[in-house]
Amino acid sequence: MHEVYQQHAQLVFSLCMASLRHRQDAEDATQQVFTRAWRSRETYDVTRPTGAWLTGITRRVIADTLAARDRQRQSAEAGAHALGRDDVSQPTDIVVDRVVVQQTLGQLGPPQDEILRLAYTHDLPLKTIAERLEMPLGTVKSHVHRGLARMRERLEVHND
Repeated sequence: MHEVYQQHAQLVFSLCMASLRHRQDAEDATQQVFTRAWRSRETYDVTRPTGAWLTGITRRVIADTLAARDRQRQSAEAGAHALGRDDVSQPTDIVVDRVVVQQTLGQLGPPQDEILRLAYTHDLPLKTIAERLEMPLGTVKSHVHRGLARMRERLEVHND
C-alpha cells in the first residue's frame, strides 16, 4: 500500500483539490481514498490499472464530500429560515445561537462537520461514527479535535 500511495497520492490529491477547492478538505479526502482502498483491497482487479481503481474511489469520496456540503448548506438555510419566522415558542437568542452554530459547522467542511453533527446532534459515540464513516477511530478523534478548535475560533470572532 505504501508503494501505491507513493505512486498515486499526487494524482488523488490533485483530483480532490480541483473538485473541493479547499486544501484541508482535499487532504482529508485523499486520506479517505487510501483508507477505503485499503479496506476494499480484495475488490482490486490486478488486470486493471491501479490509477483507474483509485480514481473511481476518489470520485465517490468527492461526491460524498460535496453531498455533505450540500446538506450543511440546506441545514444552515433552514436555520436562517427559522430565524425569520415569528416563533414565540423559542427565544430569539436560542434561535440565533443555533443558526450561528449551524453556519459554523457548514464552514468546517467535510468530514469534520459530519463527524461533529453525528457526535453532538445525534449523540453517537466516536467509535460508532468511525465505523459508519469507514474511518480509523484516531482519524475521527483528530477531526473532532480540529473541528472544535476551528469552531471555537470562528465563534470567538463572531462574539467579538
